[in-house]
Amino acid sequence: MVTLIPNEVTKRFGPLFSQKFLVMVDEQSGRAEILEQCRARGPIEWDAMNRKRAGGAVEGCSVEGTSMVISAKLGRHPVNFGAAAGEIGGQALEAVEVSGDEVITSWAGIAGAGVGVAACLPQAPGVIRAEYPSEEDLKIGGARTNRVRIVSPMYEKICIGIDDTDTKTEGATWVMALKCAGACTIPGVEFLNMRLIQLNPAVPTKTTNCVGSALNFAVRPDKVQALLDFVRAYVEQNTFSKDTGIAYHRGIGFSRDSPAFAEVKQEIMTVDRAEEAAREMGITFIDTNGRKGRIGALGAVLWGNRGIEAAGLYGEHL
Repeated sequence: MVTLIPNEVTKRFGPLFSQKFLVMVDEQSGRAEILEQCRARGPIEWDAMNRKRAGGAVEGCSVEGTSMVISAKLGRHPVNFGAAAGEIGGQALEAVEVSGDEVITSWAGIAGAGVGVAACLPQAPGVIRAEYPSEEDLKIGGARTNRVRIVSPMYEKICIGIDDTDTKTEGATWVMALKCAGACTIPGVEFLNMRLIQLNPAVPTKTTNCVGSALNFAVRPDKVQALLDFVRAYVEQNTFSKDTGIAYHRGIGFSRDSPAFAEVKQEIMTVDRAEEAAREMGITFIDTNGRKGRIGALGAVLWGNRGIEAAGLYGEHL
């Protein structure tokens, strides 16, 4: 086996195009999410289609701009791998495995896709080291097949929902949420994205638009409490409202469905019902007042990773 750190990979192959590599793990559900960023959209789109076709540990891929998120299952899985045709992919994710506080992802690629996994990904920020089975796997290009194990820090995924930080005359929850994310500089915490969640506009006690905000973070396990403490303190120090709600979910996706997904967008939900639904879905409130903002905070967490439809009325699609 040949082991190289990212600087050694760059020295060997020259600087390439991967700009970020990050793996989040939910061991309880046996799932992982892999975030990659590239300098250009084309390689990301090609990789996503080929990895999905190849199967293995990949369950799904989504692309936004020059970034890709892979939904994966933990463990080692057989792949359909070879030159791109039919049911075969030119690039594959063979395994996602946890080792202590590290994650090992195993990759295979042929021809240009081999350059991607052997030379490009291993030099991305976020990689600790790359392990090549043999020197042959370091010969890239042409019709060769390359394999590599990429080792990176293990992160968890945290979704935090915030609502009711404004009044009829002051504030905007989405503005505070984004400022909060920008102010968070805790080592081991990576801000992923923010989403605005349209809640039921018929709620009589809303301010104006009835919109909650979700913040998604990748977090090293030993930094989870520090993140939650920071967000709670920031929001409660800067809110204009006495009804602010803050909730969070730790993990990748939910293990079950719930009527609450529709209720927060279609019905007049009570705080008691929001708290009941939160218990059912493994969502925890961390605000200190237990007021009506918990309803929107729950909705933000429920919809915080469900795509662009989160921003629409229930049933709306682009």
